[in-house]
Parts: sequence; structure tokens; C-alpha cells
Amino acid sequence: MSNTSKSFIISQELCDSLSQELGTLKRENTLLKQSLREQQTQAVATSEDLFLELLEVGDALENLLKLLDNPNLSPEFIARLPRNVGAVYRKFLNVLAKRQVSQIETECIEGTQPDFTLCRVVEQEVVADIPEQSITKIVRQGFRYGEKVLRPVEVITSKKE
Repeated sequence: MSNTSKSFIISQELCDSLSQELGTLKRENTLLKQSLREQQTQAVATSEDLFLELLEVGDALENLLKLLDNPNLSPEFIARLPRNVGAVYRKFLNVLAKRQVSQIETECIEGTQPDFTLCRVVEQEVVADIPEQSITKIVRQGFRYGEKVLRPVEVITSKKE
């Protein structure tokens, strides 16, 4: 086997052009790395914000649970309980809304045919006085992220028998 090396001769113009292009690529690489670091830092900060907000919701739930452990609950506390739970739920929905997650509108859908792009039928029940396949109950609320359905509304529909 021969151990020969080949030499190539390139013009000064081509050498300068390649050198300039290499410099440009190195600068672009540095900028891309910097941009990636900034995006990663932003993603971590966004996650931390979400976690802190969810911890606030968790704290509110924990406080309610501690109050419910009291065997001597006052009638005033019992009367305020739905309002307090509602406040925690609204806080949770606000955390979602800040991230473009919203409830699928379900007002006025009972008694109508399900929109299968937004609903999932989980059960049927016999109901004689409304048309078949009409929504009789909402079992679980649905959510969307922007236009994408994250979780469809879970419903019960009617059947004749």
C-alpha cells in the first residue's frame, strides 16, 4: 500500500471566501447557542411560575382539609364551605387561563345532540321526554388549549330503552 498524500491548490479568492463563510457560520452557531440558553432559562422560569401558582392552589386546598378535620364544625363554616371551595376552583381556573387553557363552554348544551369534536359520551340513560342521543348530564368538564381540545366534555345522553 502506498502512503501518498494529495495536495490541492485553491485560489486566494476561494480561500478568503471559505474563511469568511466559516467565520459567519461560527458567529451564527454562537448566536444560536445563546438563543437556546435564553429559551431554556425562560422555559424554566415559566415552569417555576406555574409550580408556584399550583402550590398556592394546593395550600388553599390543604387549609380547607385541615378545617374539615375539626370534629366541631360550626354551621357558619359549613354555610361558607361552598363559597370557599368555589374560590379555590376559580383560582385554579385562573392559573389555567394564564396559560391559554380554558373550559369548553357547556352552558345550554343539556338537551342538545353532542358535538363529538368537543364531547365524549360516557354513559346513556333512559329518558322518555327528550329526543334520543340528547345530552342529559355533564359528567366531567372539558378543556381546550387555544383551539385544541385537551379533554372533551364527558356527557351522559338519553336513550329510549
